[in-house]
Amino acid sequence: MTDKLEGAARTEALEALAAEGWTAVDGKDAISKTYVFKNFVEAFGWMTRAAFWAEKMDHHPEWSNVYKTVDVVLTTHDAGGLSEKDVTLARKFDALV
Repeated sequence: MTDKLEGAARTEALEALAAEGWTAVDGKDAISKTYVFKNFVEAFGWMTRAAFWAEKMDHHPEWSNVYKTVDVVLTTHDAGGLSEKDVTLARKFDALV
């Protein structure tokens, strides 16, 4: 089981991710980001690459895609909120853009 991020580790992680456009989700212990691509094919291609990382990490996002926009929410359900898995996956997703 993965531990929920708390204290200074949580604060540091959220500050670093905020600099990359990630925000806390109101009413949920999670982070979110919206990615906007040039077109649907680029958005879907990014989602495909991101899906490989999610599967490899056995940590899957909540996400939706409308045309060229992909909305992502990350939380660790078995930890009851934000964990290091979410931070790692967020960084992987950002690196794929």
